[in-house]
Amino acid sequence: MAETAYRQAGVDIDAGDALVERIKPHAAKTRRTGVMGGIGGFGALFDLKAAGFKDPVLVSSTDGVGTKLKVAIDSGIHDTVGIDLVAMCVNDLVTSGAEPLFFLDYFATGKLAVDEAATVIVGIAQGCAESGCALIGGETAEMPGMYKAGDYDLAGFSVGAAERDALIDGAGVAPGDIVLGLASSGLHSNGFSLVRHIVTQTGLSYEADAPFAPGTSLGRALLVPTKLYVKSLLAAVRETGAVKAMANITGGGLLENPQRSVPEGLSVRIDARSWTLPPVFGWLRDRGGLSHDDLARTLNCGIGMVVVVAPDKAVAVADCLRRHGETVYSIGTITSWAGAEVVIDGRDEAWGA
Repeated sequence: MAETAYRQAGVDIDAGDALVERIKPHAAKTRRTGVMGGIGGFGALFDLKAAGFKDPVLVSSTDGVGTKLKVAIDSGIHDTVGIDLVAMCVNDLVTSGAEPLFFLDYFATGKLAVDEAATVIVGIAQGCAESGCALIGGETAEMPGMYKAGDYDLAGFSVGAAERDALIDGAGVAPGDIVLGLASSGLHSNGFSLVRHIVTQTGLSYEADAPFAPGTSLGRALLVPTKLYVKSLLAAVRETGAVKAMANITGGGLLENPQRSVPEGLSVRIDARSWTLPPVFGWLRDRGGLSHDDLARTLNCGIGMVVVVAPDKAVAVADCLRRHGETVYSIGTITSWAGAEVVIDGRDEAWGA
């Protein structure tokens, strides 16, 4: 009787149970050493000793996908935002040299559509598998009256660990160090309120051909998932021992995030001519009438992660990253205080005056 009344109020417990059963095999594929038990309990257990850590420091991160979700919802493309959710968390963890261990997700909606939700969570499992962390638990919340029909929201939480003596905190960064830039896969998961505003101004639908990616729909082109840098960066940290600092280029774009990885009193000087601005950013610049500051403060401009190394180690670190699948550019240097935390030279030439 109570369950029937609950369903009449807009919450379908059976749908939630069906979703859990649908995602269990995908979560099982992310299982790694250290996981104790399976998905579905009241709490998830993880054994750090079994995972091989001797003197670990835990590193945690939580994040969402922001209004990129509206593009997914409006275009009906739900298979990539789960990867974004994982990437937004684990790409932060790895900047400390931490190995992501496990991930939990929160999926909230007004009325649960099992197929749609399962597609999203399969993407989460894919992102976890590609990052070597276990999808160890989560929560699905059906909240009628809180969300409009068809809307949903995502949040993620991840925990990683690093040996105490291997943590990367940027303390050794010095003037003359080289800044390497790792190519992004696209917009990643920031600036989508601006992106959606520009798309609205153009009058294009998400089903239309993307002007900057012929043969691909605009929705699909904008929803290219955030690149996962975990395995390549951990390889560079462990194989070279030469990574001094890393910064994930997320909210605040290329103009603000690099400074988060270096001590006070130093500046990050970047040369925009070191790489080619990907077409999606040029299209947004032109159609939105964006200034260089708009681009650099809101978007990653084609650089999804920066890595700081000593000059005599730059080639070795870059080679290691390339062997593990990254496109790497030498984009700048660390300088003594230059009057700004991040200075980007050559923008007129590289991004158009």
